[in-house]
Amino acid sequence: MLKKTLLAGGFVSSLLYVAMTIVIALRWPGYSSSSQTISELSAIGAPTRSLWVLPGAFYTALIIAFGWGVVMSAGRSRALRRAGGAIVAYGALGLLWPFAPMHLREVLAAGGGTFSDTLHLVLASATVLLMFLAMTFAAAGLGRRFRLYSAASIAVLMVFGALTFADAPGVAANLPTPWIGVWERINLGVFLLWVAVLSVALLRARAVDQSIRHARAA
Repeated sequence: MLKKTLLAGGFVSSLLYVAMTIVIALRWPGYSSSSQTISELSAIGAPTRSLWVLPGAFYTALIIAFGWGVVMSAGRSRALRRAGGAIVAYGALGLLWPFAPMHLREVLAAGGGTFSDTLHLVLASATVLLMFLAMTFAAAGLGRRFRLYSAASIAVLMVFGALTFADAPGVAANLPTPWIGVWERINLGVFLLWVAVLSVALLRARAVDQSIRHARAA
C-alpha cells in the first residue's frame, strides 16, 4: 500500500504543478503566460510570490515521494533504480528553490541582480540535467513502448529547451519575449506528462505482478 501511494504521488504532483501555474498566474493582473516565465511568478517583488510557497512545498514532497516509490519498485533493474534516484534528486532541489528566487525583469535590467539570481540559474541547469537523466534511465529500465515515448519526449525537450534558452537573455534585459512562456510551458508539460505516464505504467506493472502472485498462490 505504501509503494502504491508513493507511485501515485507522481501523477498527483503533475496535476498540482499544472494547477499552480494556471491558478497563480490568474492572481497577477497583467501577467502573460505566453511571454513570461514560470519563475517570474515567484520572483522577488512579484505579487504572486507568497502564493507559490505552500503548493510548491507540496509539489516537492510529492515528487520526492514518487522518486522513492520508483526506487522501491525497481526490483533488479539498476536503470529504474537510477531513474528513481534522479527523480528524488530533482525533487530535492525544490528544497533550495525558496533560497534562489530571481528578481523581476526591470530590476535585473537595472543591474539589481544578486547571488540569488545566479543560484537560480544554477538550479535551473541542474534541474534540466536531472530531468534528462531520469528520463534516460527510466527508458532503459522499462519496455520498448515507454522507451520510444521517452525518446520522443526528450527530443521535444531539446527543441523547446533551445528555444527557451535563446529567449532567456531578453528576460534579464527586460526586452520583449513574446514566446518564452510558451516554449517553457511546453517543456514543463512534456516532463510533467512523462512523470504521470511513468506513474501509471509502474502502478499497472505492480497490479499485474500482484495478480500473477495471487494466481500462483491459488
